[in-house]
Amino acid sequence: MKKILSLALGLLVAGAVVSRAADEPAPEKKGKRAPMTEEQQKLMKEMVAKYDENKDGKLSAEERAKISKEDKEKMDKAGIPAAGKGKKKKAE
Repeated sequence: MKKILSLALGLLVAGAVVSRAADEPAPEKKGKRAPMTEEQQKLMKEMVAKYDENKDGKLSAEERAKISKEDKEKMDKAGIPAAGKGKKKKAE
């Protein structure tokens, strides 16, 4: 009888732990960003149009370094990483 009660209690506890884990949101993976909102996309397009000197559709490290203080503040306020706050460049 004790074995059956111990087994039942063990299964109950295991079920509670599994149930609790399923309710919690999965932790974000390192290096993954949330999708940009429409406002962020619009602002990023403006910044690329304004600072993309080589017209490749992206802002290089050099181009990001030339972003004005006011534009960096706009980007920070919108939640977009400005120069020096995004991906770190690997050392060669």
